[in-house]
Amino acid sequence: MFRRLAAWIEKRKQIRQCWQQDARAMIAAHGRHAYYEAQRLAARSRAQGNGSEFWHWAKVASEVARLSPDAEMDMKMVQAIVDEEMR
Repeated sequence: MFRRLAAWIEKRKQIRQCWQQDARAMIAAHGRHAYYEAQRLAARSRAQGNGSEFWHWAKVASEVARLSPDAEMDMKMVQAIVDEEMR
């Protein structure tokens, strides 16, 4: 039982590290607009019906918000991005 729990914890740790790496790459590539780009990728994945990819990019967006103190996060802009991707 302990091995299963330890394996699950390790897997979750690796998944979180993946989100953090992608968030850092977004911040490096898009600067203040990294949050919007992650939201764009999440909306695109959702529009394509790819649930696991949607959750990945949504988590990356939350990591961008956590890691970057100067990331822009205007909800009207996010809504416009979602509307554009859902068309």
